[in-house]
Amino acid sequence: MSGAAAHSLLSPRVLIPFALVTLIWGSTWIVITGQLGIVPPSWSVTYRFAVAGLAMFAFAMIRGERLRLEPRALAFAVILGAAQFAFNFNFVYRAEQHITSGLVAVLFALLIVPNTLLGRAFLKTPLEGRFLAGAGIAIVGVGMMILHEYRAAALGPAAVLTGTAFTLAGVMSASVANVMQGTGIARAQSMTVMIAWAMLFGTLFDGCYAWITTGPPVIEPTFAYLGGVLYLGVIASALAFPLYFNVIRAVGPGQAAWSSVLVPIIAMGFSTAFEGYRWSPLSIAGGVVALVGLVIAVAKRPERPTVSGNMVAVTVDRPE
Repeated sequence: MSGAAAHSLLSPRVLIPFALVTLIWGSTWIVITGQLGIVPPSWSVTYRFAVAGLAMFAFAMIRGERLRLEPRALAFAVILGAAQFAFNFNFVYRAEQHITSGLVAVLFALLIVPNTLLGRAFLKTPLEGRFLAGAGIAIVGVGMMILHEYRAAALGPAAVLTGTAFTLAGVMSASVANVMQGTGIARAQSMTVMIAWAMLFGTLFDGCYAWITTGPPVIEPTFAYLGGVLYLGVIASALAFPLYFNVIRAVGPGQAAWSSVLVPIIAMGFSTAFEGYRWSPLSIAGGVVALVGLVIAVAKRPERPTVSGNMVAVTVDRPE
């Protein structure tokens, strides 16, 4: 059995970081909307990962880790940084200029599809009918939430198509980075050091793109904006990404992507508390269906007793 399938999502060493990451990322959608306005989105992305990269390097130094990477690992960090911390987030921030953050969050739940397929293709992550059935049910629930968000936003067709295209491009970029974390070269490196370098390269890509497309750096010297940058950089990036990538290494990118299914439900909860978001019967039903799919996908099969002579053995089906 591969390393990516050696643990269950329900085991405490996986479930606790998974839950923490999901809660953190569920809160980021409200914070990101505060990053859009005076400062171009591409500069906001740059600031976020500049802060995150510095935090990761500082953490690695405190732990006494060797910061140098071999050339092959450094090239890997360049690609990882471009996919995860440049393309992914620039696409997401751009999408929120055309469609609501709620719709972007729900669309991002589709990450489970490419993660599962690419994980199977490149990491040979085992799949079971139970997991696929649960994922299919969850996608139906996500589709119901997407329909609700689309109706509630009352957006024009051009805005919906543009925003959806940007979001799906972000989904694919994130999926590539997720699967990269399950490869042998990633597992051979220090998680902290690898992410620190990837964030550094991502910041360089982000800064170059921002300067070329929008001009010199722009900053909004308000507590709300700067506090948002610090939260997104330190908590939602420097803390959350190592936890999430460790979940990928433990259970594979397919199961880890369940976080993206739960995030919009949590994001709607935060929006209910702070923005007056109102749940409709369709959004409630979609959330329930998605959760049912999650339960089906990750629930353990019961133990099966097998008899051999006078000995009774218990066979346990191990989740992928």
